[in-house]
Amino acid sequence: MLNYTNPELAKVTGRAADSVVKAISGRIHSGVLADGDLLPAERDLMEEFGISRTVAREAVRILASQGLIAAKPRHRPVIRKAGFEAAFDAAGSIVGNLLQHPGGVHNLFDTRIMLEAALVREAALSAGKKDIVNLKTALAENGATIDDNDRFYQTDQQFHAVLYDIPGNPVYPAIHRAYTTWLAPQWGQMPRLADRNRINFASHTAIMDAILLRDPDAAEAALRSHLADAWDQVRLTFGDI
Repeated sequence: MLNYTNPELAKVTGRAADSVVKAISGRIHSGVLADGDLLPAERDLMEEFGISRTVAREAVRILASQGLIAAKPRHRPVIRKAGFEAAFDAAGSIVGNLLQHPGGVHNLFDTRIMLEAALVREAALSAGKKDIVNLKTALAENGATIDDNDRFYQTDQQFHAVLYDIPGNPVYPAIHRAYTTWLAPQWGQMPRLADRNRINFASHTAIMDAILLRDPDAAEAALRSHLADAWDQVRLTFGDI
């Protein structure tokens, strides 16, 4: 962490760290450092770049904030593949803070409703045979786990994940994983009951039926009804968040 009580020292340290970040990020983008590789040890960075421990740690902090490494206390940082998932992971701490604001969770959930409404319309209009098979498989697994609350929650996520996969755009699955992660603190505390699972499964079935009928309006209506009901359950549990 930079010593912000000394602006000049912070400025010099920041510039030195930026040069290290530029060099390391170049190696990641070129493939010299591959996804899953360990970042060179702190001492090795210090020796290679002729920098202090403070600068080395600041460079690691910046690389982590950019989603280029996964850093954990007492572990060597691991190189992350530069992709959309890593980018959303890097934004996680910022989003987490925003969700603490009044209405933050509701605002985020609203974006999910808008996006998934578009995705089910796309699915109704253009889902291919493989997409339909994947949806049917996910729906069947969801129905088979109604009495197993933890598994039902997982298969619920998997059903929605297929909707994000259908357009073939890698941004959408990354967004779904981000939603799942960002909303987990609330969704993980929701009461899980078999009766509620049956209602959710019926909603998934209605979405699936509309997609099979190639009816985008019905698919969107079913999706919006499902997620509006889900939000009502959140409000009953947590109030306005």
